[in-house]
Amino acid sequence: MKTLIRNVHILSMDENYSEIKDGYLVIEEECITKIGSVSELNSLTLDVDKVIDGKNGLLIPGMINTHTHAGMIPFRSLGDDVPDRLRRFLFPLEQYMTKELVKASSNYAIAEMLLSGVTSFCDMYYFEDEVAKSCKKMGIRALVGETIIDMPTCDSPTPSGGYAYCESFLEQWQNDPLITPIIAPHAPNTNNVEMLKKIVSLSEKYNAPITMHVSEMTYEITEFQEKYNQTPIEFLQTLGYFERDFILAHCIFATEHDLDILVNSKGKARVAHCIGANTKSAKGVAPIKQMLEKNILTGLGTDGPSSGNTLDLFSQMRLFANVHKTYNQDRSLFPAKEIVRLATIGGAETLGLADQVGSITVGKKADLTLIETESVNMFPIFDPYSAIVYSANASNVDSVWVNGRQLVSEKKLVEQELNEIKATLYHEMATFVTEANKVN
Repeated sequence: MKTLIRNVHILSMDENYSEIKDGYLVIEEECITKIGSVSELNSLTLDVDKVIDGKNGLLIPGMINTHTHAGMIPFRSLGDDVPDRLRRFLFPLEQYMTKELVKASSNYAIAEMLLSGVTSFCDMYYFEDEVAKSCKKMGIRALVGETIIDMPTCDSPTPSGGYAYCESFLEQWQNDPLITPIIAPHAPNTNNVEMLKKIVSLSEKYNAPITMHVSEMTYEITEFQEKYNQTPIEFLQTLGYFERDFILAHCIFATEHDLDILVNSKGKARVAHCIGANTKSAKGVAPIKQMLEKNILTGLGTDGPSSGNTLDLFSQMRLFANVHKTYNQDRSLFPAKEIVRLATIGGAETLGLADQVGSITVGKKADLTLIETESVNMFPIFDPYSAIVYSANASNVDSVWVNGRQLVSEKKLVEQELNEIKATLYHEMATFVTEANKVN
């Protein structure tokens, strides 16, 4: 199958920020095989099966959500303004999460991401085999990891039971073209030291990346200071985490020495920055300016739909700009093209996918997002990067491809019915809603 996309402004997000204003692109099977100017098409013979008129839209690499919890759609808008929400609402109500509910939630979350131009994501939750199956069904690319935590959970009745689930999951999903199985300990303070050591050994055995919430909570920082006179990052270094592929979510309270530890990992440690969830919960602002000055690989994440309430990266890009410019009192900080980079190739680098996706380059996988420019909020466009960060929103996503397969066309899912996905989720949420109303 060969597809020609023409009449698009291509923002390649390669190292030179190459652009083609009157561009075309050819997808053959799952890869990008040709890129050029429409003016060249008259001199080229292209034997294609399908031609798509991009109508002068902006064609960018598919966006990459570096940290989320797809199974948590049922928690959205629940107790948003309540202190200690994690222990008051999330942990107690997670006992009512079932395999069927996680599956239905994941289908819905992936639909939301695809419709907003996200083509890859990194997930941590429970019943992760169901999440992986949803990814395959919906056609999205993902890193998927079972939560390991020192307490009973909805899919593991004994504390740290997620470890056994995780090992089985790693074996089952090896070498899948879309799914990368990973290890997902919840946090340094919610796992005991022996389990944290076992996780490093498991990562070595399966050559599997690790993702974890790190330096996110004030009480986490206090606990490690009192117990070990170390930060969580310093403590994890003693256990060998920075010798593994390690995706750290949040890092709000990372110190200068913590950042040096990340630098010394030589790219093994990368940061998933969740500006929406971090500021909504009033936790703080991560030192992203310093991270990027030190060339620490960083991408954008939404966190779960309960934490940030949305799974799209347009909202995160705008929040990133507004919060970090204000926090650093520098309007010129983080030009729009650098923020679009964080949502695309930066996310790919963070998840270890940059050799496959993240930029529009011949030979890479065709993970693409087409942003239409005909809506009222998209005129005029002097700077396409600025338009994406400050003007566009999820509703401007016209088309999406993952691995060469078109999954969104004219703002609708191609292979799935959103109404059916929503109806199934609504049905599976019945018990959860009843129990949530009791807590609320």
